[in-house]
Amino acid sequence: MIESVAKNKRVVEIYESFVKHMKNFLDEQQINHEEYTNFVNWANRLGTSGEIPLFLDVFVETHVLESKYKTLPGTEPSLLGPYFVEGTQLLTEQPFVVPQRPDEKGEKLVFRGNVSSVNGQPLPNTRVEWWQDDADGFYSNFDSDAPDFNLRGHFYTDENGHFEVHSIVPVPYQIPTNGPTGEFVRAAGYHAYRPAHLHLKFEKEGHEALITQVFFEGDEWLETDVAKGVRSSLLTKLIDKGEYKEASLDFVMRTE
Repeated sequence: MIESVAKNKRVVEIYESFVKHMKNFLDEQQINHEEYTNFVNWANRLGTSGEIPLFLDVFVETHVLESKYKTLPGTEPSLLGPYFVEGTQLLTEQPFVVPQRPDEKGEKLVFRGNVSSVNGQPLPNTRVEWWQDDADGFYSNFDSDAPDFNLRGHFYTDENGHFEVHSIVPVPYQIPTNGPTGEFVRAAGYHAYRPAHLHLKFEKEGHEALITQVFFEGDEWLETDVAKGVRSSLLTKLIDKGEYKEASLDFVMRTE
């Protein structure tokens, strides 16, 4: 006797919609069998290489976010990306200094922000996760020779929703290109660079988690970001203060 399996209606709904649109896509593109076989082989390499998260983060995630959030109030989300990790150090004293090597290269950065709700109320005690690349364009815990959790940390906003972080200015970097993702980049004629950015994740009870990035005016890769993660509302200025650069941006969280 075959056991009945509970049906997840949302899975069926999404799958049937996917098939419907895929059929339209195939009718439009008239993909031949050789092209299909080449795609299957490439997709298999993508999976066995462990690059599925990289490829989807770079080429798919931004479209998911735009479809869902582009007309909603609040700060626009941007990519989580493949370099997020759990278990970062809690930073307890403001201004928050993210963990760094004693001889950390790069320009010093002072970043200030404020977190509020779409109803205009400041959000005190909001958990903020911070991560970024180093002056060589590498992320700790992944492709950097830095100690784990370098340039990573989390902290909480003050009673007015404010926070101040001391770190270094991030730099543009190239996504990995020595695997199947790189094959696609070269075949499509794309460059592989992302503009300099900071990653921030905000969590507050009663509000939807906000995952976003901060970009800087004047970066040469803003218009052609390979991941298409740049939003004009997430741009800020880097102001030269002599011994350090200063920047700021405010963030608005959506209620659940």
